[in-house]
Amino acid sequence: MFNYDIGGQERKSEVSEGIADIPQNRTLLIEKLTDDPPLSPQIIPDLKNVSDVFAFFKPAKEVEFETEDGASKSEELHFTGLADFGKQGITKQSTYLNELNQQCDDLQKFVKQLKSNKILKTLLENKDAKAAYMSCIKSLINEMEQTA
Repeated sequence: MFNYDIGGQERKSEVSEGIADIPQNRTLLIEKLTDDPPLSPQIIPDLKNVSDVFAFFKPAKEVEFETEDGASKSEELHFTGLADFGKQGITKQSTYLNELNQQCDDLQKFVKQLKSNKILKTLLENKDAKAAYMSCIKSLINEMEQTA
């Protein structure tokens, strides 16, 4: 193939594949991205990048969530890019997941407050003070539910 003279050395190029293996601590979920029946394979020459593919196929999926009370709530998720598959992309589209995310944030703030607030810690250690605090919170919740 190559003609080398004296002193010539062949260097083989090391090429790595463009697809990386999934790390062991990750999970790959695979699902059809649309409720439409699968199309037969077709060549679409105008699609040059990933955003063109999403714009052409417009993938959407009807997803069913189970609420705290056991009821089901369905929402349709639309995918316009790879970012829509992450936690923020899916949560941004779903009102139910957005509400759950907000509740989670509120609870995390409350736990942080419990860990750092010495007055609140001592209040919760006293049985009578804890009961009074809980009744106050319950009355606030009732008041907020009545105004909503």
